[in-house]
Parts: sequence; structure tokens; C-alpha cells
Amino acid sequence: MKRLWWIPIVFLALLAPAAVLAGSGEGGFEGVVSSIESRYHVRATRIPFLGLVSMVSKKATHGGVSSLHVAEFESFTEPVDGEELNRMVEEKLGPGWERIIRQTSRKGNEQTLIFIHPEGERMGLFVLDLDGHEMDVVQISVDPEHLNEKIDHYGHHPKESEQDGDESD
Repeated sequence: MKRLWWIPIVFLALLAPAAVLAGSGEGGFEGVVSSIESRYHVRATRIPFLGLVSMVSKKATHGGVSSLHVAEFESFTEPVDGEELNRMVEEKLGPGWERIIRQTSRKGNEQTLIFIHPEGERMGLFVLDLDGHEMDVVQISVDPEHLNEKIDHYGHHPKESEQDGDESD
């Protein structure tokens, strides 16, 4: 009987995405995805069991990453006006989200938008990336301290001789 403790957790993880999809979808991540589907006549592909993946990622990163939402659009054929896309995303994300990156290629077929949103001690990240005929939309909640530690782990760490001003030349 002690080994069955995980069944309610899996059940809740499977219900969470259904509850989100059944919601109004007026704003936030679902609002952005619905607006893109409507405006550009494309359908988003969602990852099955993403609620479970999100829960596992939270546990695996010791709370560093949580609330993962992903939608992918393939065969994106209509031209995208960067200003229109930016306005749509800003409107649907709602107040409190701040765009920190907007990159558009000269032809407009490659675009990246990155937004942040304070969530108490956490930070929400929203990334939209259009690359030719594919668009990925991701929203995630991260612990900035945990993220900073991971970035520092892969950063450049000068050797002792560089730190002390090696004068061997």
C-alpha cells in the first residue's frame, strides 16, 4: 500500500492540462496560443503529459523550474508582421509582463520575443520564436537564484594566475 502514493499525483498531473485547456483561454499563455491559431490559421501541437513533465522538472531542479507550457506550430506559411505579433502577445499576456528582447530578421521570417514577469521570489519567462515555417511558444516559471547558479556553473572562471595578474611574460 505504501508504494501507491504516486497514483493521486499522476492523476492530478493528468487533470491539470485538461483544466487549463478547458478554461476560457482569454489571456496568458493560452490566450497567446489561441490568438496565433486564429490570426494565422494554424493549429498548435501540444506535448502530451506536459503537466507530468512540468512536475518532474520542478522536482528534478529542486524547484528551480516549474509551470512549463509549450506549444509548437509547424507549417507556418503566412507572413508575420513583427509589430502586430508583438502587440498581440503584449495584449494577451496582460499587465506585468515586460518585453526584454525583440529580434526580427530583415525578411521577417525569423522573430524572437522574450518577456519576463515578476512572481514574488520567482520570475516568469515567456519566449516566442519564429524560425521560417516553425514557431515555438514557451512559458516557464524559474527561480532566479537557481538560474544564476546554473549560469555561473558554465561561465568562464579565470585561472589563479589570471586573477593575480600573471606577469610571466
